[in-house]
Amino acid sequence: MKLTVWTYEGPPHVGAMRVATAMKGLHYVLHAPQGDTYADLLFTMIERRNHRPPVTYTTFQARDLGADTATLFKTSCHDAVDRFDPEAIIVGASCTAELIQDDPAGLAETMGLEIPVIPLELPSYSRKENFGADETFYQIVRHLAKPQERTDRVTCNILGPTALGFRARDDVEELTGLLSEMGIDVNVVAPLNARPSDIARIPAAHFNVLLVPEAGEAAARFLEREYKQPFTKTVPIGVGATRDFIAEVAAITGVSPKIDESRLRLPWWSRSVDSTYLTGKRVFIFGDGTHVAAHARIARDEMGFEVVGVGCYNREMARPIRALAKDYGVDALITDDYLEVEQAIEALSPEMILGTQMERHIGKRLGIPCAVISSPVHVQDFPARYSPQVGFEGANVIFDTLIHPLVMGLEEHLLTMFRDDFEFHDDAGASHHGGKAKPQPVDASGGSFSSKMKEEPHAGGDPQINDNVIWLSDAERELKKIPFFVRGKARRNTEAFALEKGLHEISLDTLYEAKAHYAR
Repeated sequence: MKLTVWTYEGPPHVGAMRVATAMKGLHYVLHAPQGDTYADLLFTMIERRNHRPPVTYTTFQARDLGADTATLFKTSCHDAVDRFDPEAIIVGASCTAELIQDDPAGLAETMGLEIPVIPLELPSYSRKENFGADETFYQIVRHLAKPQERTDRVTCNILGPTALGFRARDDVEELTGLLSEMGIDVNVVAPLNARPSDIARIPAAHFNVLLVPEAGEAAARFLEREYKQPFTKTVPIGVGATRDFIAEVAAITGVSPKIDESRLRLPWWSRSVDSTYLTGKRVFIFGDGTHVAAHARIARDEMGFEVVGVGCYNREMARPIRALAKDYGVDALITDDYLEVEQAIEALSPEMILGTQMERHIGKRLGIPCAVISSPVHVQDFPARYSPQVGFEGANVIFDTLIHPLVMGLEEHLLTMFRDDFEFHDDAGASHHGGKAKPQPVDASGGSFSSKMKEEPHAGGDPQINDNVIWLSDAERELKKIPFFVRGKARRNTEAFALEKGLHEISLDTLYEAKAHYAR
């Protein structure tokens, strides 16, 4: 197992915690050593929850390893049932506890509890968080769902939203309203806010809406197979996908939907004067497979961006993302190593990143604007305001999300016009951060000191300066006319060209020669 400060997914027991924390009346007994309780912080701090997750840890210590840790696990299960009085419990082991091979699943069968006990087999060293959520929800549905008569009215279940899900709370509300407009009631939403007794009622619905494939697809396929409930394949994120979703639901149910699109602003706003300036912006998209696929379609077909790269970290979605990349004519990046993602972004030099919290940090370092469109996310992406991603209101929210990090047309024109002004040159610092304008010193050779000093990237994301070459003032001024999002690559290419030619000074002619060289 790879341990790192930055990680896209935790171990699978964190996925199980996401399901348990989303539900009510369910408790998770986790066989884990003292110290593994760190996962509580994910929910109480990042998601701003007002209570801790419903998880009991056995918290065995080193001295317990010479005794009977299996008995410790069974005692913890009984204590949790007595204290919390749940309708059902799920039991499993963390990645560390898996090594001592106490087999919580087998022990659970011998405890004789009066409530359902659902064992989890989550291979910590070969699978990760999203698999853990998907497998946990599947096992809960498999153990608790009961044959039911179909409801009189056409109803559906919404499957997949969990705790720590990206905008899950608001997506459920928006999707419920959209289905209501179609004359379809929601029978059960699960796991989010569902109780074990609600899971038993799932087979009463006529079909399932798979809102989060990463956490609900295994359960949806089980219900289709065992209870003849079809499930939707389209996640309604974006205008086109929402219309496709409505058509898919109509085909499943036979309803004739009459949907009010008067709230929808994205199509007109994306054609408005300043938005058309954004047409052709080069974007790189990375995150979980579902949101990457949805935003690639939005970026290309609804915003007019150019998608230059796509990828996902959850390998369960590798096949559809590779197919998507082939359709877009780009390479798919399937990795859970953020350093590989950073290298890909540097190589592609996009004008914008659509990604996770990790890509937001990468974008800050590289000077590239980033919009967060997928988990993992930080606290600011659990907003207090209503901010869905699905449906027509979700499309409006996404429009704002995508354009806010970008410099709009008039703004960029003015910044370029006043680039040589004493307040606006690249070394002046951001005025909104309290930076004060500084004159640009020029040395006797004609090159600016800023072009020779080895320092952190300044505004515009330029890389550190190569010590082996000197940029003369005329070339430096011309370089600054190049848009900031490709200026770093232009600087690197020119310096490489100069060194290849044995030049130690870069003049305006050298810059033009390098441009002609790389254009061939």
